[in-house]
Amino acid sequence: MFTEDTKLMTAIRDRFAHVDSCPFQGPRVFFENAGGALTLNTVVETSTKFAAIPDNQGRDNPASHALVDIIKQARADMALFFNAPDGQFFVGESGTELSFRLIRTAVMGSAPGAVIGSTVEHPASRSAAQHWADVAGKPYISVPHDNATGQVTPDAYAALMTPEVRVATILHTSPVTGIANDVAGISAAIRAIAPDAYIFVDGIQHASHGHIDIASYDIDGYVISPYKLFSRHGYGIAWASERLTALPIETLANGPAGNWEMGTRDTGAYATFSDVVRYFDWLGSQVSDATAPRARIEAAAAAIHDHEQQLTNALLFGTGNLAGLADLAGVTILGGTDNPDREGLVSFTLDAMPAADIVAQLNAQGIRTHVRKADHYSGNILTPLGLDAAVRVSLCHYNSMDEVRALLTAMKDIAA
Repeated sequence: MFTEDTKLMTAIRDRFAHVDSCPFQGPRVFFENAGGALTLNTVVETSTKFAAIPDNQGRDNPASHALVDIIKQARADMALFFNAPDGQFFVGESGTELSFRLIRTAVMGSAPGAVIGSTVEHPASRSAAQHWADVAGKPYISVPHDNATGQVTPDAYAALMTPEVRVATILHTSPVTGIANDVAGISAAIRAIAPDAYIFVDGIQHASHGHIDIASYDIDGYVISPYKLFSRHGYGIAWASERLTALPIETLANGPAGNWEMGTRDTGAYATFSDVVRYFDWLGSQVSDATAPRARIEAAAAAIHDHEQQLTNALLFGTGNLAGLADLAGVTILGGTDNPDREGLVSFTLDAMPAADIVAQLNAQGIRTHVRKADHYSGNILTPLGLDAAVRVSLCHYNSMDEVRALLTAMKDIAA
């Protein structure tokens, strides 16, 4: 564990750019990780290197051959990180764009039937599923989430499932509440009634906080946004099962069969994800005796989860003589105060002050958080709770207990 391991905590933080200061603001604590995590220094270096290379893939020259090899290695690294022994990885414009593409392929390419998803989902998957269900003339089944926990359960899916379901979407973790859903359990509930359904998972919020194990989910598509996993903006990563790829996909006529990519992709995008995987491998070597790469990645994920749980517990319940957010008068904690499925995120409201004012006051003290409004991104969570906004405090494993103490100290004065 590294929560109180000062040497390892320093080594972790040293690997990230702008860990404790903003180039525009100056010194600050970064608790806006759900909006985009910090970037590995190696990712910055790799991005610079590949931005300068003029060559494309698929040419008969040394540079082109090297680029093809780098992409091949990156795809192998992706298969390792996601634990996906089969299927295909590819990059696209963003996680949202890739979500639309995979869902569109599944809805438009499957037999007549229904599409199912839940109210807890981010619009990246829910909007795509509803839009393409409407275009295809397929009814959309909406599974309600539990407002108290911010989750949707396997039983909730099972209650509305029918054998006619052809496509299903699942949110791994909510970017509003930080609460994770049981992907494997929901997938099993879907397959029990509609075994041939195409199942898509939005893993964008989950990726930086926990274990990803595609082989155990029995799904057909999984998407992340690497800028939320210590890489950079400008690309998304998708995994598609072989059966999803076998559907009619948008590709160039007479081109390679099963090719999801549209045009020449940025080799640097692939290469920067290899940097992320190497970081997890390094971290796993620091927190365990594992030698196999996958075992190290799993050890890193477990340590990340445990560290973030300690930080969020301190945020909620206090540390030392500092009261936690849950102890403040008039506070509401989204997803419940004591939720074991919380992943590195606490969203809250305070009766005495609007969320936007709290975020502004924290920012004035060098503590970066974010206000989630009841808009097209978060209204599905906030509106049923009667809230127009909430303060989101989102952290990652490079955040420290001292930074949590700084926020709690500031909140003590704000609440007073």
